[in-house]
Amino acid sequence: MGIHVKESAVQSKKSGVKPVQRVIKKYPNRRLYDTETSTYITLTEVKQLVIQNAQFVVRDAKTGDDLTRSILLQIILEEEAGGAPMFTEQVLANIIRFYGQAMQGYMGPYLEKNIQAMTEVQAQLADKAEGLTPEMWSRFMTMQSPMLQGLMGNYVEQSKNVFLQMQEQMQKNTEQVLGAFGIKRP
Repeated sequence: MGIHVKESAVQSKKSGVKPVQRVIKKYPNRRLYDTETSTYITLTEVKQLVIQNAQFVVRDAKTGDDLTRSILLQIILEEEAGGAPMFTEQVLANIIRFYGQAMQGYMGPYLEKNIQAMTEVQAQLADKAEGLTPEMWSRFMTMQSPMLQGLMGNYVEQSKNVFLQMQEQMQKNTEQVLGAFGIKRP
């Protein structure tokens, strides 16, 4: 769930200590119970855990099934229904179209890597802008356009590389399938 989770996972491998994962139980009455604080929490509080890069899992209180993805999707749905949605109808329609298609298996990793790259760009910008007043921020933005172009250029380059890797993997998979049928590409 972010950079902090990866760092703690690396630290835990070194120390041999397993990272503590917060467990949230979802009851049939749709209430969420945080076992760490021994309190009921709301989706807004789960969203805060995500923002804080806290490691957690949401489990069905009866069956123990992992419900984390459905809770995260529910948070996204609430955010999208709010005042400033992130996804246009066209983007949502295109995402739906990927389900059941050959590209479905590639789309998740592609989006994940691109979002990670954007997160890194955002973190670099935040580091550069820390402690700036609004006036200083305005001057910073006008003076730093080459730096911003560099950051965005890095993002675009990473995105292109991810796409090329995905394309190469698809070619390999196609060649394997065709080879299984005794068909070779010219």
